[in-house]
Amino acid sequence: MAVTALQVAMGIASLYLGAEWLVRGSASLALRMGLTRLVVGLTIVSFGTSSPELVVSLKASLDGNGVIALGNIIGSNICNITLILGLSAVLRPLSVDLSVIRMQLPIVIVVTLGLTLMLLDGVLGRFDGILLTMGLGAYTVFNVRSTKRGGSHNSPEFEMPAPAPQSRSPWVEAAFCAGGFVLLAAGGHFFVVGVVDLAGRFGISQSVIALTIVAVGTSLPELATSLVASMRGEADISVGNVVGSNVFNILGILGIAALIHPMTVHEFGVADLVLLNFSAVLILPLARTGFLLKRWEGGLLLGLYSGYVGYLAAK
Repeated sequence: MAVTALQVAMGIASLYLGAEWLVRGSASLALRMGLTRLVVGLTIVSFGTSSPELVVSLKASLDGNGVIALGNIIGSNICNITLILGLSAVLRPLSVDLSVIRMQLPIVIVVTLGLTLMLLDGVLGRFDGILLTMGLGAYTVFNVRSTKRGGSHNSPEFEMPAPAPQSRSPWVEAAFCAGGFVLLAAGGHFFVVGVVDLAGRFGISQSVIALTIVAVGTSLPELATSLVASMRGEADISVGNVVGSNVFNILGILGIAALIHPMTVHEFGVADLVLLNFSAVLILPLARTGFLLKRWEGGLLLGLYSGYVGYLAAK
């Protein structure tokens, strides 16, 4: 038991540090190569915080464990909106950029609904994976082109708290990238092995473990980024971080995982998919009320997450 707990702890720590090093190093290298902060923020920073979910889901998919791969993403997206945005708003009300309300939040809703429709036949197959990965490419191109047409440099999903590119040697940045990849790979292995063993020891279904422990563990980069941004008064980053990560989780991670190994959804209940869609839809009207996520609205989101965890614990 102690060894299993140590594996999970090592996995979480490695995933968090690996994501941090990879984002910092790759962002600085991209800036050195002449890419704008806008483009770097759209791609590397927004998607980089989802790298733990990517590694864990791909590892699980390669092992033929679709329950962990799919449950990780469903649980992470629910966690991102209800737990992470809820905590951030409770700490300090979050202002929401108009471009996020008009473009990004509707995209999250459409992508989430699209995934749900794909899951109605009980399988997320390779053809679904092709459609999802194509969607990721279209989403990235859309964002880059929209910013070139005059998108705001203050839009949340485009900001990044990266160090100045000249602050460290490019070799140091490359070492951070390499170290990040190694930590992510090691963390993904330890984490998946540990949580699967935990599920077996306590008689808990792998779907519940994936929706809770795995989801929260792989969402640590988003949690840390959003909470720190909220405490610093950088509310836009909190919202944009969650929006970008949720889109990438579905289109990128599940798309690639489904291409590797089709996944079945028989272990997930209607409540899981209902809350996944409800949380994606709910955030839009909450954000539109004065372009602000208020503290009581953050409390509402936290209440939803607490109720969901209670429901899973009672299963």
